[in-house]
Amino acid sequence: MTTLNLAARFHAARDLRLAEEPAPVPVDGESLVRVTAVGLCGSDLHWYEDGGIGDARITHPLVGGHELAGVVEGGSLDGVRVAVDPAVPCLACDLCLRGHPNLCRALVFSGHSTRDGGLQRYLAWPTARLHPLPDALTDADGAMLEPLGVAVHAVDLGHIPLGGSVAVIGCGPIGLLLIQVARAAGAARIVAADPLEHRRLAATERGADEVLDPADGAYVSGLAAFTAGLGVDVAFEIAGTDPAIAAAMDAVRPGGRVVLAGIPGTETSAFPASVARRKGLTIVMVRRMKEVYPRATALVLAGLVDVRGLVTHRFPLTAVREAFEAAVTRPGLKVIVEP
Repeated sequence: MTTLNLAARFHAARDLRLAEEPAPVPVDGESLVRVTAVGLCGSDLHWYEDGGIGDARITHPLVGGHELAGVVEGGSLDGVRVAVDPAVPCLACDLCLRGHPNLCRALVFSGHSTRDGGLQRYLAWPTARLHPLPDALTDADGAMLEPLGVAVHAVDLGHIPLGGSVAVIGCGPIGLLLIQVARAAGAARIVAADPLEHRRLAATERGADEVLDPADGAYVSGLAAFTAGLGVDVAFEIAGTDPAIAAAMDAVRPGGRVVLAGIPGTETSAFPASVARRKGLTIVMVRRMKEVYPRATALVLAGLVDVRGLVTHRFPLTAVREAFEAAVTRPGLKVIVEP
């Protein structure tokens, strides 16, 4: 008997349709995962609001969702709760062999291009990309390991000096995770910025020493006061907007690093070149993450990073449109869909 699957597919911008269809059938090397938790990411919102991300457009009905966890049904992991790594590198191209699987030339990614993602009841996924969840982690915690992994990778690229200072521009879920990871990585002082008051409060609760409103006229003076006019060692931009990039460049000291992790909705980003040039800044781009799931899990188990407290809204798959509207209007932090 064919197992029925309920899937949410993007057909165009703001055209998200639920339909019953046959469940996917795993091929060799894959397992069938009954999806239990899917986080909605900023990139998912681009698919929903804009019908694509930059030059990647919806060309056929696509199931979104790449922050996910579930329970394996059948095979060697039958009954095991898992976090699903959404990236499947080839492990054979030159970039994979150089230790950059996140830049794989043949990368397959959940909820992108032709590969359906987690906003469905069942997903067939390579068994090697499934990470068993410890009992102490909930299914929603497991879904949160993906954005935590991005934060870990961003901090890896930032090279924060022990006892150094950090700015986090953008306090959505990844920004809030990055504050905690930066502290665990040895940052002594952290300043954060976000235009939304409830996100600024969340940044304070997660350990930021100073929290500023980048839209406030006092942002520059507040930043100067925090750094004694010197600037921070590393600035992380997590908003995906040109003003956020400019704010990050204002925050960092001459010779410092600016790590761009935000995903813009357009093909281009712009920044004040004169500031970047005069300061001699190193600009680093974040492309998803490398093999960091074990480290992300260890950070949560050790109590160094709180992922559970970031989940503010939960919806069943049958209310997936309401889930996306909640994520778009941003009344809280992380929205989780539970198929």
